[in-house]
Amino acid sequence: MRNVRIGVDTGGTFTDVVAVDEQTGQITTTKTPSTPADPAVGFMNGVRKVLSGLRLADVGGVVHGTTVATNQLLEDRPLDLGFITTEGFAHILEIARQSVPDGYGNSYFWVKPPRIVPVHRVKTVGGRLDHLGREVRPFDEDEAARAARWFRDRGVTALGVCFLHSYANPAHEHRMRAVLEREHPAAVVSLSSDVLREYREYERSVTTLVDAAVKPTMRRYIADLSGRLGMPFSVMKSNGGVLSAAEVVHQPITTVLSGPAAGALGAALIAETAGHPSVITLDGGGTSTDVAVVVDGEPSLTTEGSIGRYPCKIPMIDIVTVGAGGGSVAWISPEGTLKVGPRSAGADPGPLCYGKGGTEVTVTDAHVFLGRVPPNLLGGEIPLAVDAARAGVGALAARLGLGPERTAAGILEISAFNQSNAIRRITVRRGLDVRDFPMVAFGGSGPLLVCRLIDILGLPAVVVPPGPGNVSAFGLLTVDVKNDYVRTHVTRDLRPETAAAILAELTGQAARALDREGFPRDRHVYARSADLRYYGQAYEVRVPAPGGPVDEAWRAEVLDRFHDAHQRLYGYGYRDDPRHAVEWVNLRVSGVGPITRPAIPALPPRDGGAPVPVGERRVYFDDPPSGSPPWRTTPLYRRDELRCGDVLTGPAVIEEYGSTLPLHPGFTAEADTHGNLVVRRAAAPPPEAPASPPAGADATHLTHGAGA
Repeated sequence: MRNVRIGVDTGGTFTDVVAVDEQTGQITTTKTPSTPADPAVGFMNGVRKVLSGLRLADVGGVVHGTTVATNQLLEDRPLDLGFITTEGFAHILEIARQSVPDGYGNSYFWVKPPRIVPVHRVKTVGGRLDHLGREVRPFDEDEAARAARWFRDRGVTALGVCFLHSYANPAHEHRMRAVLEREHPAAVVSLSSDVLREYREYERSVTTLVDAAVKPTMRRYIADLSGRLGMPFSVMKSNGGVLSAAEVVHQPITTVLSGPAAGALGAALIAETAGHPSVITLDGGGTSTDVAVVVDGEPSLTTEGSIGRYPCKIPMIDIVTVGAGGGSVAWISPEGTLKVGPRSAGADPGPLCYGKGGTEVTVTDAHVFLGRVPPNLLGGEIPLAVDAARAGVGALAARLGLGPERTAAGILEISAFNQSNAIRRITVRRGLDVRDFPMVAFGGSGPLLVCRLIDILGLPAVVVPPGPGNVSAFGLLTVDVKNDYVRTHVTRDLRPETAAAILAELTGQAARALDREGFPRDRHVYARSADLRYYGQAYEVRVPAPGGPVDEAWRAEVLDRFHDAHQRLYGYGYRDDPRHAVEWVNLRVSGVGPITRPAIPALPPRDGGAPVPVGERRVYFDDPPSGSPPWRTTPLYRRDELRCGDVLTGPAVIEEYGSTLPLHPGFTAEADTHGNLVVRRAAAPPPEAPASPPAGADATHLTHGAGA
């Protein structure tokens, strides 16, 4: 029997699928249009397409990256949601953090958005614990029952429960769940002590409510998909691990960055194999662009992320998302300026060139108009309505009072700057120099603007993997099973025996989860970490903690790592200053079940000769060498015909199934050992000796004009 593993990444426009035959090592990729009304349809279409004659019985495992939970949050659809909290804390969601989002310098201009649960759907229950989990006032069972019946009588079925200090002792929340099971058995309940056993009440409350909001939708989707697939499967999590579908329905919030996380991990493996352990990853899709930073082979993690306007303190790969995809709509602001995104035409109706009823010009239409993508997609499976794109761009240009070429080029320039701003957010704002990192560009639209991004950001190079549109799906097959567990314990004097007891409890939770996933104990891997800060600071720095016995040497090693990390991040530390005590805040354990990653095949060298174009097309480049026309007759190359060591010089267009790389004048693309195209700015030719200017001429003006 064959043993085939399949990764399926459902995006806003396309569903990407990769299959790996673990006997032969063969990797097969394909794409199919997404079906936003019912994502399971596109999922199954992709699975059938990639199997190509094989049976589902030949499939040994399926891993899924899904946007179901993310889309519900981004579209603000948390319907029928209720909140139960401690008496006296009914307005915790209204008070929040009393902070104004970035971009609003003065709160006068900011309108507070609606809370995830309106005040009239918040109920409080008597009972109180202190910060150590000791009971101050007993749980009020009668009040709890009245709250449960109130939600039952109004048909509110998704409920989040967050009691004060339940991270230290979940007993009151467990009793509330028992009351709800008795009084309101139809309710879907999320407890904060299950979702996020960590302090900071506002973030813990919202994270719990987000979990409750998406839980009914995810349960229906997983059940539907399980019925259609007829076999168990796994789902990608935001933290860079996977979890079985049977388990993920109990913690659906962990899937909110499912697809983008897989892309960052797949790109990290591809880059490291190619000799680039630290890179920026750029995943350009139909709806958005996701960027992340990989340092020494590992994507950066955060617990300070958010989805839409909702803070989510679950561990997740640190990803910045902007509405700059192929389907991003070009529009004119009330002031008369051209804007691009964040609104997207998506998969349905899609860009004008899809011919499915779209009425607005998109980034893809601009590429089509300028000849930078072929007149069909997916190897001819999706013909494009070039005339519709041309007419749409022309109409938009007329409204702007510009020429159509300038309008289309302007759309792409704005999109490139939107992407570059996202990259700066995740590098410059975090103290990293973007010029130190090559970039891995993938996703269907990821390679389209790489030449412009090299110039805008000063990137040393851009790596475009083979089959860039399927890197996220490939990444799904490289991911270990991973679960994260956390316990808040705030103290300036952490005793080793206390730390050992907390870590042992967290390790036990991780072990039981890996047992349920089918991993034998000898394959379990446990990674410890701790969050620390200098006393008086508001936020923590996370550092890895060593394994082995938890004793004074272990404690000293963690403290030493904290001082080093703080110095590296902020430029100062208080290692030898007794006036600044270190405060321990959280202890963490991640349980990892390792899998066998697919091997990335090598690309053979060319046996003599040079790559031969398969055709040519008129392409507009708005950065031609001096004296060259912007419309150029440009050679076209097939990506699958390139061999290791081949070097192409722009202008050229490199086409493949699922993606296109326009190589601008002045750039080169070299195929490396594993078939990646490494794009760089071509070396400038040595300057010619300046000619003597005519008598009386302005030499400065002549020099400027010659390079214009």
